[in-house]
Amino acid sequence: MHLSRFLAVLLCGAAALAHAGPDEALLAAAQREQPLLVASLEQFCNIESDSRNEAGLARMAELLAARLRALGGEVELLPLGEVYRMEDTPERPGRSVRAVFRGTGTKKLLLIAHMDTVYPKGTLARQPFKQQDDRIYGLAVADDKQGLAVVLHVLAMLKSVDYRRYGEITVLFNADEEISSPGSREELMRLAAQADAVMSFEGSGASNDKLSLATAGIASATMTVYGRAEHAGGAPQDGVNALYEMAHQVLQMRDLTDPAIGLRLNWTMAKAGVVRNMVPPLATAEADIRSLRLRDYLSLEKTMQERIQFHLLPEAQVTLKFERRRPPLEATEASRALGARAKELYVEELGLLLNVDDQAEGGGTDAGFASVKAKGPVIERFGLRGAGAHGSDNEYVLASSIVPRLYLAARVIQLVSGTP
Repeated sequence: MHLSRFLAVLLCGAAALAHAGPDEALLAAAQREQPLLVASLEQFCNIESDSRNEAGLARMAELLAARLRALGGEVELLPLGEVYRMEDTPERPGRSVRAVFRGTGTKKLLLIAHMDTVYPKGTLARQPFKQQDDRIYGLAVADDKQGLAVVLHVLAMLKSVDYRRYGEITVLFNADEEISSPGSREELMRLAAQADAVMSFEGSGASNDKLSLATAGIASATMTVYGRAEHAGGAPQDGVNALYEMAHQVLQMRDLTDPAIGLRLNWTMAKAGVVRNMVPPLATAEADIRSLRLRDYLSLEKTMQERIQFHLLPEAQVTLKFERRRPPLEATEASRALGARAKELYVEELGLLLNVDDQAEGGGTDAGFASVKAKGPVIERFGLRGAGAHGSDNEYVLASSIVPRLYLAARVIQLVSGTP
């Protein structure tokens, strides 16, 4: 759909929301799903599925595939395709689960969440599933077991009210988000390019009921300097000091950070030398890179590769490996329009305030990959409200957010499908 037509569809009927109450059938469906979603959370959180846990990820994939089939989806466990290799990429990343639900309309939506977690095997014993008042605690409950559950129960809601005015809803649950999606990024980009809208189900904040239109891009750089060893006291002039060259290279890139555009390059780790009395033949340095705009992310790589050609020591050899860990998600006219409509319906139909944030904060997400080739809006944080992600024992979601968040996601699917 052309952008102008998409915006017109979103804006059409806005006045009708001025005094609208909730869709009672949809709200009742969300209320019915709440205890079922909590049960799903317990089941998912009790399966350890860190990014390198092949057995746990396979168990999650089979479970989710069965749940999606039961909801009427055409489900496939995707074979592993091309893998983008980074320093922390396992030999075989986990397989993604893809499901397609076919409706009677024309609009296509992509819903994404991830199965993998950051917690190594054995952590479950220290982080059992439990509910204390409004807080539901569990292993990876906020990041991102809740996202899986919300997608499943939104689909269940739509099925229970017999809503099928969408053309296709595609669900992708990947198994490598926490390690920058080396095996699923191509599929994310391919599916997003076919969708009229992408909804990503990372969690929202505990103190801020929000959707995000922007996330940070993440990259890393590893510089390796090869010199020549020599006795540091006897003939240092015959050596090539890799430490000197590394220091020169780091210093000549100290001006590449630009806070005005949200581009940050920080050299954070370095290593050189073998023993004290040897001219170091090898040195390495590592950098953390953050960007808010894809064009800055790409141009920085080019600039860094150009800079390393200027040596302090002509005989030194310098290489730079730039890892594209995750592109940024940038706010667009289409995502702002859909976000604004979501904000309207949240207050008018549920009486709740929703912050739609177009400024990136914190880490990046798979919404960045989805946005690279997307033709429509990409919006992040449709998941439950919560906090403590990646924490040692305090990760939780708010039970009180389940019904509003289920309702919000279902209504946005309806908005994109043409139901005002």
